[in-house]
Amino acid sequence: MKQLFMYAAGAVCLLCSVNSQAQVKDQLQAATAIKVGGIVGQRLDSSYENRVLAQDVDRLVNAFRQRNETSRWQSEFWGKWFTSAVLAYRYHPQPRLKKVLDHAVAGLLSTQSADGYIGNYADSARLKGWDIWGRKYCMLGLLDYYDLTGDKKSLQAAARVADNLMNELAARNRSIVQCGSYRGMAASSVLEPVVLLYTRTRQQKYLDFAEAIVRDWETPAGPQLLSKATVNVSARFPGVTAKQWYGPQQGQKAYEMMSCYEGLLELYRVTGNEKYKNAVEQTWQNIYDTEINIAGSGAAAEMWFGGKALQTTPVYHFQETCVTVTWLKLSEQLLRLTGEAKYADAVEHSFYNALLGSMSADGAQWAKYTPLTGERLPGSEQCGMGLNCCEASGPRGLFNVPLFIATGAQQGAQVNYFVEGAAEVRTPRGQKITLAQHTDYPVSGSVQMEVSLPKPEDMSIGIRIPHWSKNTTLKVNGEAVGNVRPGAYTQIRRTWKSGDKVTMELDMRGRVITMGQTPRYAAIMRGPVLLARDARLPGVRTGVTVHPIADKDGYIDLQPVKAAGMWMQYKAAFYPESYMEKAPEPVAVYLCDYASAGNGKERSFFQTWMPYLVDPKTLQ
Repeated sequence: MKQLFMYAAGAVCLLCSVNSQAQVKDQLQAATAIKVGGIVGQRLDSSYENRVLAQDVDRLVNAFRQRNETSRWQSEFWGKWFTSAVLAYRYHPQPRLKKVLDHAVAGLLSTQSADGYIGNYADSARLKGWDIWGRKYCMLGLLDYYDLTGDKKSLQAAARVADNLMNELAARNRSIVQCGSYRGMAASSVLEPVVLLYTRTRQQKYLDFAEAIVRDWETPAGPQLLSKATVNVSARFPGVTAKQWYGPQQGQKAYEMMSCYEGLLELYRVTGNEKYKNAVEQTWQNIYDTEINIAGSGAAAEMWFGGKALQTTPVYHFQETCVTVTWLKLSEQLLRLTGEAKYADAVEHSFYNALLGSMSADGAQWAKYTPLTGERLPGSEQCGMGLNCCEASGPRGLFNVPLFIATGAQQGAQVNYFVEGAAEVRTPRGQKITLAQHTDYPVSGSVQMEVSLPKPEDMSIGIRIPHWSKNTTLKVNGEAVGNVRPGAYTQIRRTWKSGDKVTMELDMRGRVITMGQTPRYAAIMRGPVLLARDARLPGVRTGVTVHPIADKDGYIDLQPVKAAGMWMQYKAAFYPESYMEKAPEPVAVYLCDYASAGNGKERSFFQTWMPYLVDPKTLQ
């Protein structure tokens, strides 16, 4: 690569200082420089230009000047957009984006009142509705700006927001879980910036407040995120009716629940309290086992509902993009903390399907909901802000991934994702090592990596082997590497030097995934990518009942086809319904990647789960 986009040096030093004070150290450290090419780089660039830089920042700030709100959530939009923009800047620090960030912070700070409040709620409505939720996002944005620039005014402003919140709760004798809906999860997700504020100021009052929030969770009115960590996320508070769906008793709000657990991980890093980590890990696994669908996301009407088992049927308001983004962020938090491959697998799955599938081709729009079968439609505007929550939040997921493509690790370095580009990380001896990748993955499974570092160093470089890649070839300088297991990192320990090359061939055979018995459905995956039928594709009309022809191990032969206006396109042999007495002849069915399906200039119907014919002879 000719150029790596560099972090601001001050930001790197500041974050290193904060991390060094943690009670629990992360297993992985983000790259200090990154450049991404290929289709992923194009998607990042499109979002950078057409969503992040295109935002009318003054419109976001103006919401804070009109303090007459009593229920809506205008105050979240500044923070969601801003944290997205900071991630984009860390990926590619352009001066023009820095100018926009400076302007956005100055504008927000100009609205802070003498008591420290930043928000848009009327005095009589403070602590109600989405007020604290909006304060949370303002604090996250201000802390991000402080980490990026070292600007103490933004840190002080965030501290004043927190002080004002603590003072108001005390003055009104309110528990934070009694503020707003969803058993207080929206309000108490402020835990995350409160802990981050403690790590940057070391003021005990913020740690005390964080611990008080967690204690409030376990009260009868709270979400009980610790004690119910082993209970299905969709069944923690049964009996909620349709009228109560968006009310105080609803304890299965997906996005807000995961946001609380993100804060709990930050508190674990500070305290080392294992029950905090255990609660997050147990809940993550439950979400994965019971909610995450074949596109890597979940939730209906923004709630957990046991959706993994119901994904073959049409679902109301399925797969909110805010849920996708937060699932990806929570998974990446756990990856950073533990270094475990299953979290990287989950991020990759969500990124290539649910996340990219919710983003318009030009990066300007993000869908509010994205079905597995149906049409992709833009979400409606919210709160008179000119955008909706998912358009503000989508880039937060997109720009979270690049800095973890390759990471520093305690024993050396770790390659988590396979993307054309290069990443620079620190070795155990403090050297800068660049890991360059040359690949068109996931179009193919071929990945070539080259190592560059000033001096040879004995260390381990871990390479993730995706859980679906049953047959993987891994070589260093042409020599085969042993102990290559799917769903784990292969650790290659040696004295690494500049010019060393790692080559890998992943198993990209098409896989037929089935669900149910009667009715039975099939979907097709290739590598990490979900495939779909699309009405724009030639061949058998979408909606006609066909079923894939697979071998005894469930693999299907996929023949690549030149894609027009799509990223990937394949054809495969399927059996159609036979309207004659004799057995049917195979027909060619065309498929494309899920992110491209229904995602063109014109609307088109697409389908992932394909029903099998019910044969009454097999029902006896």
